[in-house]
Amino acid sequence: MSTKLEPTAEQIKEQKLYASMGLTDEEFALVESILGRTPNWTETGLFSVMWSEHCSYKNSKPVLRKFPTEGKHVLQGPGEGAGIVDIGDEQAVVFKMESHNHPSAIEPYQGAATGVGGIIRDVFSMGARPIAMLNSLRFGELDASKRVKFLFEEVVAGIAGYGNCIGIPTVGGEIQFDPCYEGNPLVNAMCVGLIDHKDIQKGIASGVGNTVMYVGAKTGRDGIHGATFASEELDENAEEKRPAVQVGDPFMEKLLLEACLELVKFDSLVGIQDMGAAGLTSSAAEMASKAGSGLEMNLDNVPQRESGMTAYEMMLSESQERMLIVVKKGEEQPIVDLFSKYDLDAVTVGVVTDDKMFRIKHNGEIVAEVPADALAEDAPVYHKPSAVPAYYTEFQQMDNVEPAVTDYKETLLALLQQATIASKEWVYEQYDHQVRTSTVVKPGSDAAVVRVRGTNKGLAMTTDCNSRYIYLDPEMGGKIAVAEAARNIVCSGGRPLAITDCLNFGNPEKPEIFWQIEKSADGIAAACLALESPVIGGNVSLYNERSNEAIYPTPTIGMVGLVDDLSYTTTQEVKNAGDFVYVIGETEVEFGGSELQKLQNGRIFGKAPVIDLEVEAARQQALLQAIRAGLVQSAHDVAEGGLSVAIAETTFGTKLGVEVTLEGSATSVLFSESQSRFVITVAPEKAVQFEEVVADAKKVGVVTEEATIKINAANNDLLIEGTVAEFQDAWKGAIPCLLKSEA
Repeated sequence: MSTKLEPTAEQIKEQKLYASMGLTDEEFALVESILGRTPNWTETGLFSVMWSEHCSYKNSKPVLRKFPTEGKHVLQGPGEGAGIVDIGDEQAVVFKMESHNHPSAIEPYQGAATGVGGIIRDVFSMGARPIAMLNSLRFGELDASKRVKFLFEEVVAGIAGYGNCIGIPTVGGEIQFDPCYEGNPLVNAMCVGLIDHKDIQKGIASGVGNTVMYVGAKTGRDGIHGATFASEELDENAEEKRPAVQVGDPFMEKLLLEACLELVKFDSLVGIQDMGAAGLTSSAAEMASKAGSGLEMNLDNVPQRESGMTAYEMMLSESQERMLIVVKKGEEQPIVDLFSKYDLDAVTVGVVTDDKMFRIKHNGEIVAEVPADALAEDAPVYHKPSAVPAYYTEFQQMDNVEPAVTDYKETLLALLQQATIASKEWVYEQYDHQVRTSTVVKPGSDAAVVRVRGTNKGLAMTTDCNSRYIYLDPEMGGKIAVAEAARNIVCSGGRPLAITDCLNFGNPEKPEIFWQIEKSADGIAAACLALESPVIGGNVSLYNERSNEAIYPTPTIGMVGLVDDLSYTTTQEVKNAGDFVYVIGETEVEFGGSELQKLQNGRIFGKAPVIDLEVEAARQQALLQAIRAGLVQSAHDVAEGGLSVAIAETTFGTKLGVEVTLEGSATSVLFSESQSRFVITVAPEKAVQFEEVVADAKKVGVVTEEATIKINAANNDLLIEGTVAEFQDAWKGAIPCLLKSEA
């Protein structure tokens, strides 16, 4: 018997103790109906974590069905540890992105570190070797409080600490700063891996009589109810949740990674799955449910690092660096020997059954017996009410108005110092982005590019999401998020393959928030279809609110593209004096959600920029064709801050300058954030051919020997002039300066 006194089934029901685990009255009644009795303490715990939003997607499943998930290159879509896309030569790329927002809000170092560790396990559980990490981060304003600076510094340190120690390069990412994230930062981690088709694994527990084995680190009491914690709003008592944050060990994970990559070569391996959110419960129940089988487990054999652990604690622990595997009966010893070589536990904890039940034994007693499907595939699904927010109606009635700007140069300097635009070198210089020596394009360009070893191919990868646009207009903003990711891939010489997403929103029980979720999904789905980039997996993170204030809707897009030949690799920096500068795309008066609007007003309002997906797709295809034909020297997409910021960024890190002449109203042409635009440089001798391929391109200037930035109006008025050094210094020094300032 357990050494700890747990509430009886009657006490759980009469005192509504299940409510503290996140179960509603209706859900508890449904559990009773499924079991034909009142559940005990352990069983209540199983249902509470598996029916949490974090594990079941009970509020978001109807929305997720909107996404296109199939394509001619997709080998594995949503439903497994990570998605898989074919890249030719019997190889595939494996990738996924997940959130670790709530843990990072209260314990930022470990929250971020274990977010990295968890997403790495998702990738190698598929049989793939992780080759790169990316991230997408959101914080409050750096000058708002010491707490924001602390969260920012510790999250970056946690990502660096785990990634650097395990030896996987962190090659890219993005960061946005807005007041709505002050109490609820977002930490989204993405991992990309490579696999041979023959090594692809799945998380299934099939084959009656086959052995269920626990491999990896020992189980402790850290992370208990982490999935439930991630499925509720943060409040002033959030610090009390600190015990729910897991503690990671990257050195242990490195051993587990190498052992599992050897394991996938074994014919005896049937299935493998990471023990992530909800730990042993989710991995066991999901593997059984996916296989249509049952599973019986003996917790007496679970390796434990703390004494007197109850069944409830072992099943709900989210201790890190653990995997659950199923192997053919009678072939356990070679598995034990393999993991012993890496000084890791590999013990038999259960057996696959044919009764579709999930049965748990502890101290010689059955402590839980529930249908596996009830925990996993048959978890409740809700269709939440949706309502258009009043602010959206108000903003849509506003006219697009050009802001007043009197000093264009000072405005550009101020924009370059905005933390969202400013150089993120302070961040990525803490990451080892060269380990394994396959990084072709390092952090700081439009997308990172990593070599596929043994070939002349590369993988381009990026994370993107302008949540301000999505707040103003979720459907339009959702389209833009996917399109910007694809623009970054194309600007790097890659052909977009597919996306993974991390859908970060507030409380879905509020109709206005659920409307944001629905409409942004509509936009994402439309863009994925137009740009032929299906959704192959992802993560939903809801209840991102603190003290009843929701974050901006932030459906982060992680995209991977294929660089068919590394000679196509393109970066954003200008290359040679005398090259022609081109702009692709037109500029409109679009300042809703822009950096200029935020700079001038301290808030955002009005209409988001408009995007035409047909135009976007055509421009991307034409530019990629030009890049592959060797006609492009540099390529950079126009994003936050507008055309003037993009032009300035193309000179940073070079000893060259640019002089351009731009047509149109000065404020709009310099600072509007109209979509589907690029800044391109082309060698003079290839200009005619380039213009034939890219019909939308317009020559606006030239790369200069002198390291200055000069922007003229069509009437020859000088709009902006200065040295590259002064603009670059403003851009490069902004974040270090903000971190040193007194909040």
